[in-house]
Amino acid sequence: MDLPPLALSLGDPAGVGPELIAAAWARREEAELPPFFVTGGADVLRAAAAQRGLAVPVAELFHPNEAFEHFGYALPVLAGIDGHYTPGKPNRAGAELAFASLTEATALTQRGEAAALVTAPIAKALLAEVGFDFPGQTEFVAAACSYAPGDAVMMLAGPQLRTVPLTVHVALSAVPGLITPALIERKARIVAMALLRDFGIANPRIAVAALNPHAGEQGRMGCEDDEVIAPTIARLAAEGISISGPHSADGLFTAHARGSYDVALCMYHDQALIPLKTLDFDAGVNVTLGLPLVRTSPDHGTAFGIAGTGQADPGAMIAAIRMAGECAERRFG
Repeated sequence: MDLPPLALSLGDPAGVGPELIAAAWARREEAELPPFFVTGGADVLRAAAAQRGLAVPVAELFHPNEAFEHFGYALPVLAGIDGHYTPGKPNRAGAELAFASLTEATALTQRGEAAALVTAPIAKALLAEVGFDFPGQTEFVAAACSYAPGDAVMMLAGPQLRTVPLTVHVALSAVPGLITPALIERKARIVAMALLRDFGIANPRIAVAALNPHAGEQGRMGCEDDEVIAPTIARLAAEGISISGPHSADGLFTAHARGSYDVALCMYHDQALIPLKTLDFDAGVNVTLGLPLVRTSPDHGTAFGIAGTGQADPGAMIAAIRMAGECAERRFG
């Protein structure tokens, strides 16, 4: 890459993030990962690597560009922010470290000192206690870029499937009222542009999942698909976007159907995440679309219950780092 290194936030030091970052660096050559550095947590990363039985030297940096000279033989970590490794025992100090690391990694990426941002998992409840007033990291990064939350679109991407939930962390009972033509149009346009710009897909094909079983069966099981979703799809298709639906969700994610589209636009959180995690749990990546920077994250949580046991699979972290590098190269290279 003829670009700056990637910036990785540490995540919660009591979770699996630090050990997976160390494991990803240990596999950097076989996984063909671009150079990256971590914003803080040098002692945490040393301890996490040792706990996992990995020989991972850590090199502390004072500027992101120093990562290039160290990456081949040591895990580059920005000095100045650190704490204690407490696997499976989250606490306030750990939340403060996670917040500080995320803030620094985001700022460096905004300033162009990092090519892209990769965020390790956090515990949102604990972060709320230390001033993190956002539903998740996606909304935090959007706000840091001065973007409205609705202009940052979460896409889950794996080797077999890409999905985008129109609504995310809301009660299922609220979803029908939130599905509007404006929401569908805004997110579909952002997704189409991002797949072209960041993923190199010349004519992105979007399949829209129905809200109701069997797409409502002409109103017998709900009117939203006929009255809201279908007309909006028709307007977008008239603009030249390759979009189809609403497709009954019970058949949209079969192997045969997946070959007919590049991304599935889903109505709610579980409709998007259940098939993605079923197919690609250990390689799923959360990608934020629509922002002026590239941001990815492994599509799993802190997994406090297995932190420090060596059971956590680094596949999703490796995939997130690789995808961030590929997207940054397409956009900025």
